[in-house]
Amino acid sequence: LRARVKMRLGFSTMLLLRAVGLPRPVCGFARYAAPSLLSQRPRLSLPTFSILSSVSTDVIAENPLLNRSGLPRFSSIEPSHLPSAVERVLEDMEKDFDDFETRAESASSYEDVLPEVERIQFPLSYVWGVAGHLNGVRNSPELREAYENAQPDVVKASMRMGQSTALYGALKRVSSAVDTADDFASSQKRRAVNSSLRSMEKSGVGLEGEQKERFNAISLRMADLTTKFSNNILDCTKEYGLEVIDADSMAGAPATARRMWAGAFAAKANEDLEEGAKKTEADAENGPWRITLDGPSYMATLQHVGDRSVREKVYMAYITRASDKSLEEERNNIPIINEILSLKKEEAGILGFSNYAEQSLAFKMAPSVESVEKLSDLISKVAIPAAKRELDEVTAYAKVIGGDEYTDIDKLMPWDIAFFSERLREKKFDVTEEELRPYFALPAVLDGLFGLASRLFGITITAADGDAQVWNEDVRFFKVTSDKHVASFYLDPYSRPADKRGGAWMDVCLGKSRATEVEVPVAYLTCNGSPPSGDKPSLMTFNEVETLFHEFGHGLQHMLTEATEGDVAGINGVEWDAVELPSQFMENWCYDRPTVYGFAKHYETGESLPNDLFEKLKAQRTFNAGMMSCRQLSLGQLDMELHSNYDPEGTDETIFDVQKRVASRYAPHATPLEEDRFLCTFGHIFAGGYSAGYYSYKWAEVMSADAYGAFEDVGLDNEEEVQKVGRRFRETVLALGGGVEPMEVFRRFRGREPTPDALLRHSGLA
Repeated sequence: LRARVKMRLGFSTMLLLRAVGLPRPVCGFARYAAPSLLSQRPRLSLPTFSILSSVSTDVIAENPLLNRSGLPRFSSIEPSHLPSAVERVLEDMEKDFDDFETRAESASSYEDVLPEVERIQFPLSYVWGVAGHLNGVRNSPELREAYENAQPDVVKASMRMGQSTALYGALKRVSSAVDTADDFASSQKRRAVNSSLRSMEKSGVGLEGEQKERFNAISLRMADLTTKFSNNILDCTKEYGLEVIDADSMAGAPATARRMWAGAFAAKANEDLEEGAKKTEADAENGPWRITLDGPSYMATLQHVGDRSVREKVYMAYITRASDKSLEEERNNIPIINEILSLKKEEAGILGFSNYAEQSLAFKMAPSVESVEKLSDLISKVAIPAAKRELDEVTAYAKVIGGDEYTDIDKLMPWDIAFFSERLREKKFDVTEEELRPYFALPAVLDGLFGLASRLFGITITAADGDAQVWNEDVRFFKVTSDKHVASFYLDPYSRPADKRGGAWMDVCLGKSRATEVEVPVAYLTCNGSPPSGDKPSLMTFNEVETLFHEFGHGLQHMLTEATEGDVAGINGVEWDAVELPSQFMENWCYDRPTVYGFAKHYETGESLPNDLFEKLKAQRTFNAGMMSCRQLSLGQLDMELHSNYDPEGTDETIFDVQKRVASRYAPHATPLEEDRFLCTFGHIFAGGYSAGYYSYKWAEVMSADAYGAFEDVGLDNEEEVQKVGRRFRETVLALGGGVEPMEVFRRFRGREPTPDALLRHSGLA
């Protein structure tokens, strides 16, 4: 259910990534305090080059997308503003870049090249970034149309910059003259230049004639395909609803879930209500209820609805979204996937790679497809036997408590596993998700998360609601201080299936940059958690708590960067298979006693989480860890197989055959159903930045677990030492961003290279 962090690998890549329709970030991605404590808006000094001076005050007043004097004017921005804003910034960018290319013929210093390009591209990056963000969190037919109409011109502008021989030549000259000193300032410039050169090579700068024309045609087509892929998922997700009127079907379902489903039924019933008509009131106890396919609703159904037929209907609807099983043929993502894979293979060949996976890994830590497979095999040797034992135990328990239907069952169906796993978890640890929810109210969880950030990293986070316009009334705004105001972030916490994409992510609103004079980076943290219900605040599942911590980790790397070169500040320039380090690292603190007791208080009584519940929470951390590990390994290797060895035009094997083949090796206990169309919603690899990169979660998890091991080594109860290690983590992993090679960053923090020992131990697989 998570989509995670998107970053750019160089100055031109960010625009191209956005232009080809990436879902709003990548990451797995945050709320309540006092009223605004800011006395003024964050200082966001913007560049003063010609693109700004050419935009008149009247034009800015008419189009808030062109106003870059501070934070985006979300409450004023309408879809109708996008076409003219894009047209204006593209027109000015073309003129500025023409002038730059003339100067670039003789440029040889760093200051004359990358900072200049960054300033030229900033207006488009700003406008398109805001549009892309709104497309993910406030989607509408009008915005979608405006976005799709503008996209080809944005892609073409990005390609023009990425294929500029004048710029490439200037960068080549700069690369031979850039300072080789070991100081951070020099390291940033080297990494920025080298990353930009690789990015331009990947963008086809060396191509000519027919090859160049074909490469550019592929880029434009990919933009259309990936956008369509994402839209199909969103449309199929939001249009589905299963109405349940039989109260027996909901017997045993948690009150929180019943309130959510009853609220969904009432909202749908009142959608097109005529004026003066009586509104339908939500009745959580007696129904009716409406189950949807957004994350909180779907997961609650599989885990808690006792009626097997309801679970089956919802599961089958979920795994067949946007496929040949869809009611509307144009929402079928199968031909889109096949064309995407064919185009990626062709693109890789044009650029001189044997396959797309090889092309992708040229920009990552992992040196080869074989090295990724080696890590997957290492973990699978212990994960597969554990997964089989876990599933056998769940199946045996289903036979005991499931009634006659399960007495002689040999294998549970997919819609059974989560339900009986949850019942087994409750039995083994004597705790239910519903018992824990009252202790995880979002306002308290935020207080605890911010307290942890203060302990470890020496920062203070305060609410600044009212200092920034927001796109929805539920969105919060915060500022981060450390002696001075260092960053800010938006938090969009709740699921809104009508206009918000699923998953969780962190994205960049404003990146720190010396060139554009942005001193205060700003992040978007987006989740799809359980919304408030009636007079109750958002009562989170523990998984939602972990997701919030995860996304906040991504945000910390963006916000606490000490890098000042925009192309390597924060998450920019960080190799994709290292970017999940801080996010997955933060999840570990959800099992740390001081951290948990910093927020786990009953939302009504203020009582702290009972000690026995905390111990049970810790004990269940490794529950079904084998099955979870196998699933991640299987998805990672499926992604790699599709992008390395599979040719949709040269074999009778379908993508679903590949899915089954890979699953038989890495998840033999859970081979997909014949009807399974999960790949049709695998946005990470078909509409996001994880193509031939989904393995990154496990790759980075080795590093994140080992990083947390540094705190375990000094003793988690040794507060003084914990704070020392926390400051070192801030000064290395969070501060250096893409300005230093990731393995070197890890060595500076840990004193050595990472090992998988801590990961296996934390997973209970050692």
